[in-house]
Amino acid sequence: MLDDRKYAFDAEAHREQLIPLLKIILGAPGRLSPREHQQLMRRYPKPDGAGFYSLANLVDGFRVFAGQVGLPAYDEAHLFKLRRKPVRTLSGVTPLTLLSKPFPCPGTCIFCPNDVRMPKSYLADEPGAQRAEKNAFDPYLQTWMRLQTYHNLGHSTDKIEIIILGGTWSFYPETYQIWFVKRIFDALHDFGKGIDRRDAVVAALRQKSQFTGVPVSDVTIAGAVMDRSYNQTVQDLYAAEMRRSRGLAEEIAAGQRRRGPADEFATWDELEAAQRENETAACRAVGLVVETRPDHISAEEVIRVRRLGCTKVQIGFQSLNDRVLELNKRGHDVAATRRAVALLRRAGFKIHAHWMPNLYGSSPGEDLADYQRLFGDRDFRPDELKIYPCSLIESAELMQQYQAGDWRPYSHDELLALLVDCFQRTPEYCRLTRVIRDIPGTDIVDGNKVTNFRQLVERELARRGGRSVDIRAREIRKKAVTGADLKLDSLTYDSSIGDEVFLQYITEAREIAGFLRLSLPSAPESPLLEELRGCAMIREVHVYGLALGIGASGPGRAQHAGLGTRLIERAAAIAAERGYERLAVISAVGTREYYRKRGFADGALYQVRELCADGARDKEPQPEGAHSAYKSIHAASS
Repeated sequence: MLDDRKYAFDAEAHREQLIPLLKIILGAPGRLSPREHQQLMRRYPKPDGAGFYSLANLVDGFRVFAGQVGLPAYDEAHLFKLRRKPVRTLSGVTPLTLLSKPFPCPGTCIFCPNDVRMPKSYLADEPGAQRAEKNAFDPYLQTWMRLQTYHNLGHSTDKIEIIILGGTWSFYPETYQIWFVKRIFDALHDFGKGIDRRDAVVAALRQKSQFTGVPVSDVTIAGAVMDRSYNQTVQDLYAAEMRRSRGLAEEIAAGQRRRGPADEFATWDELEAAQRENETAACRAVGLVVETRPDHISAEEVIRVRRLGCTKVQIGFQSLNDRVLELNKRGHDVAATRRAVALLRRAGFKIHAHWMPNLYGSSPGEDLADYQRLFGDRDFRPDELKIYPCSLIESAELMQQYQAGDWRPYSHDELLALLVDCFQRTPEYCRLTRVIRDIPGTDIVDGNKVTNFRQLVERELARRGGRSVDIRAREIRKKAVTGADLKLDSLTYDSSIGDEVFLQYITEAREIAGFLRLSLPSAPESPLLEELRGCAMIREVHVYGLALGIGASGPGRAQHAGLGTRLIERAAAIAAERGYERLAVISAVGTREYYRKRGFADGALYQVRELCADGARDKEPQPEGAHSAYKSIHAASS
């Protein structure tokens, strides 16, 4: 691991060079283009031929010199001009992606990469995977490093959406899941307090011989042969570490061993304590996402991931055609996906689906019909969607069908035509999060290697006189808006458990500044959990625009302009009009305070607000004693 502390930047020592640089950049009417930025750096290099100033150097300089010697005061608008990849936080929160460790997977999908250095389906050359491997897949190290990178590049670290990727989350041991999430919270809290415990973690990992990983760089799986499966190979390579982790967990649970900072064990009580601390922490988790398979979603699993603090589930639909699923050895049918979505909806989760065109046995025509089913069938209708056209990876079993001539990747024109049709059929309530998976072209044997395919699709739509209407294409981002610019729009559609109401504040051009997802179950008297009896459910509240710190504000900014509160009040009114007695919200740990201030009281796994006939608050929230309810729900679901 690179020790970034050795390279700490002393802005004061570069005052003479940095101040004129910052005045030019911050005084410009907008962000400098990459070319303009490079030219400016060449004009003001570091002294003594030490190279050029990085964006992180400029951000450090602005933090030190803001409000001095003619520089503007420190604020988000000026910081935006210095940020690298500002789009990362233009959706209102700061995403933090982590990978779990390599581990067996219940799936045998023929399209899936088999890189034994990574959790199933991921490749070591992917950017997020490289960060994870560099940090031995340790959650504390991954979180701390990513927070520091965001901070160095001028991004807010107040509101964090935690995204846990890697294999099938539900297949990992429960103690590992609890520990992984708890250690993320530990890193959030330490970073917010300026505490750095990475040295202790690294030392513990090196003692376990885990920090540099098991030497597996020469161990590969050839998809064309597949003489050994991913699971067999991973179990052999990591067997000693897996046995050691299980043994340590048993010893720690029995009180026979003292725990170290890298021991993969934590209790539910410890996680609860970390969650409570995060409610008012400087770095708060405003979302927690895990990914899993439809056949691993059960009522018990839904409750367990909710206990972890999860608010969104990434779930691999891949196809809604049983024949295609079987040909690709997916291991479940479409009925399993229907059941999984219904269970997740009943618990209020946001549903982030993965869908794969160009699978073995499919065709552009069948894929388009599949996409129409995705939103035409009330049993699906995901809130977010990743479109991952199948690419051929050398370690995937699909190599056999490719070499036999039974499968080929779609041509550029075929894929473009299909995705244009798909974009046109995507409703306003869905967000197309990603269109092409971030696989390096060097890993793709055959298939699409164009990474900006979304841009090509949108360009073709514009040529035809159309545009995409999904949420991501309509986000307000950094544009200044006022209340007069926005109107409240409502879209109602049915799901497998009842009606869904999508409330959105939009401009005249239907750009979106904020939205709320309200679930109105048709059988509220038969909830998945008793605390949801009689409840309508807020599944998501999101206000777009430049991510601002907790309590911050700015002129013309959608965030902190009261849109969230207005959306909640409208949702309460709708729920009351429809006869619901209470309104629940599947709040993230770091948003509990926000909802308490808006009349919601803590329950076991949700926050609930009583409703009057007019939708107003029936009584003030009573948060005291709420955490005793956690004890009973934990005991009941254990």
